[in-house]
Amino acid sequence: MTDTTVTAASQIEVDRAELDASISRFAGSNGEYYAEAFHKIHEATGVVPTSFNLAAMLLGPIWAAMRGVWGSFWGFLILEVIAWVQIGRGAWGNPGAEFLERAARQTERAAEFTERAEAARLAGEDPSRFETLAGNMARAVERNQQAAEAANAEAFSILMIGLALLLVIKLVEGFYSNVIYEKQYSRWRIDPSHVDSGVKTQRLILGILLVLAIAPLTVYKFTSASPIEMLSGFPEREVSQLVLSTDSQTIYTGVANWMDRQIDAAATAGSGAFDSITAGVRAVLDTLTLALIGTPWPVVMVVICVVAWRAAGPRVAIFTAAALAYVALLGYWEISMETVALVGAAVLICVTIGIPLGIWFGKSARAYRGAEPVLDLMQTLPAFVYLIPIIAFFGTGNPPGILATIIFGMPPVIRLTALGMRGVPDSIKEAAVAFGATRWQLLKDVEFPLALPSIMAGVNQTILMCLSMVVIISLIGGGGLGKVILEALQYAAKGPGLLGGFAILFCAMVIDRIVQGAFRRADQK
Repeated sequence: MTDTTVTAASQIEVDRAELDASISRFAGSNGEYYAEAFHKIHEATGVVPTSFNLAAMLLGPIWAAMRGVWGSFWGFLILEVIAWVQIGRGAWGNPGAEFLERAARQTERAAEFTERAEAARLAGEDPSRFETLAGNMARAVERNQQAAEAANAEAFSILMIGLALLLVIKLVEGFYSNVIYEKQYSRWRIDPSHVDSGVKTQRLILGILLVLAIAPLTVYKFTSASPIEMLSGFPEREVSQLVLSTDSQTIYTGVANWMDRQIDAAATAGSGAFDSITAGVRAVLDTLTLALIGTPWPVVMVVICVVAWRAAGPRVAIFTAAALAYVALLGYWEISMETVALVGAAVLICVTIGIPLGIWFGKSARAYRGAEPVLDLMQTLPAFVYLIPIIAFFGTGNPPGILATIIFGMPPVIRLTALGMRGVPDSIKEAAVAFGATRWQLLKDVEFPLALPSIMAGVNQTILMCLSMVVIISLIGGGGLGKVILEALQYAAKGPGLLGGFAILFCAMVIDRIVQGAFRRADQK
């Protein structure tokens, strides 16, 4: 029993020695200190840290930089800058400067009103109006001067608050730096190649440079009564003169003018191709418009309700009938059908182009990597920005609006189709090939059916995103319910705007319920 105890104690000492050596390799300088500090942290049971790092307290962000704890570096730097701003405001700042500037402007206005009152008196007119205004301004000046005096009287309190805040921040840095550094050591033990360790001169120099570049300018900007103008706004015109060596234009105007010329040249050179694209989109739109608006409204309403019944069931059919009754009774029937035609044309083109592209990207990782930045751009660029090149190349109206909608709505169906194709298990594809399936049969009978849930989710997302563009395309002459919302915004017509918004909502809900219901029924079979 004694031998076992001795062996266990010896093993504990060996493990501790190995741990101390590991901590020393990680910390570099002062390895023994950090080994002891980390042991205290491991053995502590309370919330309050049991070790205090004097170097971290004194150096703050500089200590964090040279140790490679960059998260703490930025946290310490920001907190200390806030404290020094308070100290600066109380020690050498002018807390009442804003009130004094306001009082100076009001004094000028009071003098102006006094002069106008004197001029009116000399002209034989009643000067009382200007005298009243001058008196009001004089009282405002007095109030601002009193506020400035009160603010300046609080300078000592601001200084004390800043000093107390700095002391608290320094104590926090001293007590918690070892805890933070111990967590970095734990990460270093797992992956030494990707976690900073030791003390490096390069990190120390970088930390000092960052502190010198950030702290003094920030403190000066917030504590000076009249800081340098260059710190308040970027000297864009001065930089433009330096780069372009001319006072006639700035970098902005030069780049903007160059882009205007390039877009105009491209629009002129490709006018034939752009007109052909517009004609193709218009053909699809005119076909859907004729089917929805040219057909008698009872026929269209019955067909839509029957489709809803067959696709999603009686509950969705009843909701569809109620929604159609809403748009019809409020006089939105024709304009709602125009909206559905716009969305339908955009979705049809998105699906026709997007699903084949998604299948290709799902099968070719290289093609998907090349297309991913383009899809990211299409999804993240604000929708209003699409309208600028659309107007330049295709003009205004419904067909250009559909093209803008296509750009905004196509990425979901491409991404989710590619995701569905990549999600087909390799074992199933290998089994199909083993039974003699050709590439076309593999795609048609195996991959596409298994990827269909993801593809239908993409189609559903595309439909909803195309509907969300209805209001935006009205800005470039697009029709439909978006025009109602735009007019309501222009004239602040709250009632018509809300009624039109509900009409768009019901159109979206009907389309969404029908598509989702059809997919659920197909999935259950």
